[in-house]
Amino acid sequence: MLTEYDERIRERVKKYLMRDETGIRKTVLKLFLEDNAFTTEAVYKFLVSKNFDVNYRGVSAMVGLMNTRLGILRIDVKGDHNSYSLKKEHREVVRSVLDNY
Repeated sequence: MLTEYDERIRERVKKYLMRDETGIRKTVLKLFLEDNAFTTEAVYKFLVSKNFDVNYRGVSAMVGLMNTRLGILRIDVKGDHNSYSLKKEHREVVRSVLDNY
């Protein structure tokens, strides 16, 4: 049974994915489900390797918005770079949305 907070997260993620015309948002969320932390550069390189037409600034903005609007990412500062990871408490909610999307 999902809590009210989990339901709000679920709805945010669903709405976020509904506006995903290219599949890039779904791809990035799946990447974060791998249980690793990623810098913006790592996300950018991953998307380029998957043949997405992206630029670094766009990826940086997308990851930043995922953090602020969805509230599902954790940020760790490592030197000059931020490292992003999916918060453990949101992992199953995000997985279930992606499985049903």
